[in-house]
Amino acid sequence: MPATRSRPVAVPPATSPDLHEPPVRHGIDKVAWVRVEGGRVLCARSRGKETFYLPGGKRDPGESDLECLCREIAEELGVTLRRETVRALDLVEAPAHGQPAGTIVRTACYAADYDGRLAACAEIEEFAWLAHDDRTRGSETLRIVLDRLHARGEIL
Repeated sequence: MPATRSRPVAVPPATSPDLHEPPVRHGIDKVAWVRVEGGRVLCARSRGKETFYLPGGKRDPGESDLECLCREIAEELGVTLRRETVRALDLVEAPAHGQPAGTIVRTACYAADYDGRLAACAEIEEFAWLAHDDRTRGSETLRIVLDRLHARGEIL
């Protein structure tokens, strides 16, 4: 398995939660929502896939992290993120699941509260609340996030 890199980042104020950096060379640039409830992390699985990911996705041209995160979560899970609660958690770089060897995905991870009822929408077949013991069901990025949250005692 290729080496995994990541680096923690300072948490900027909620009014400017953008962790975006220049695009990854030979890679994928994404944002993700990290939602912890009851010691588990909200994860999503796309139609026809077996691997779980953190909900989120790629930016549209000119879109900020906050705009992308809110759009993607509404599209995938049918809920509205409360923009004033969005806070940066981490920036994770890992091998991209299902992509050619050497492809790296950089994921800017954010926490936020939400309004509405979670539902699998668009390309999402199901969502699940995963604990650290479920880490083998997820992408490398998800595994890194689960490891870090578990090490801090934030998840089961």
